[in-house]
Amino acid sequence: MGRTLGLDVGDKRIGVAVSDPMGWTAQPLTVIHRVGIAKDLAALQEATKDLEVERVVAGLPLEMDGKEGTQAARVRRFCQALAETTGLALVYQDERLTTVQSKRLLESAGVRREQRKGVLDKMAAALILQSWLDGQAHRS
Repeated sequence: MGRTLGLDVGDKRIGVAVSDPMGWTAQPLTVIHRVGIAKDLAALQEATKDLEVERVVAGLPLEMDGKEGTQAARVRRFCQALAETTGLALVYQDERLTTVQSKRLLESAGVRREQRKGVLDKMAAALILQSWLDGQAHRS
């Protein structure tokens, strides 16, 4: 089984996480600052080129009532372009409250406010990915 990439796609940044080769755990990898879809895709491919990624799990920002809004449509557009560019399988995972959860984890770990901004998005991506990995383990 190859690695799975986890994404937290925002308007300003993309948090990136990756699974271990066995697909058990998710680790935060990097944050990509958005500049335009072509450059964002290139930066993502560069950051993950040696990881043998087989699939992408992207956080889908659903509204609290479970419906998709404008941000979910933006995420789907970006991820569709990623899938077309890379040929990787694409899965969506509900990401409601993962940024809040990431912030709380970092605060409880004593990470200072100025340091959190650079870590928050990749931590959210790791939580999204870990949630999906845990769901896959329960299905086995």
